[in-house]
Amino acid sequence: MKKVNLAEKFSLFDGHWEPKIAGELNNQYVKLAKLKGEFVWHHHENEDEFFMVIKGHLTIKLRDEDIELDEGEFCIIPRGAEHMPVAEEEVHVMMFEPKSTVNTGSTDSDKTINDIVRI
Repeated sequence: MKKVNLAEKFSLFDGHWEPKIAGELNNQYVKLAKLKGEFVWHHHENEDEFFMVIKGHLTIKLRDEDIELDEGEFCIIPRGAEHMPVAEEEVHVMMFEPKSTVNTGSTDSDKTINDIVRI
């Protein structure tokens, strides 16, 4: 067992929309990512997604509403819900997702990451 310092982990990378594995539990990854700009509309057939804002402000667009998240706030996007994260300025987020989760879900995109780096 060891503790994880989020500020230290976020200092290890600069790229946007490139999640990193910071830990794992119960067949899930704890992922960290820096986001800026718009992602792609996508959904996950079999996985729920947990988004927690560590630094900044994140908008998660749904087809019928927007969810606004500030530092210290989180939301869970249920499987099957089409969504698109948007960050006007750089945002640091922590996500809990099953190991099988592909960041772009069922959408094939140039932002799809298949080999996630562990930090």
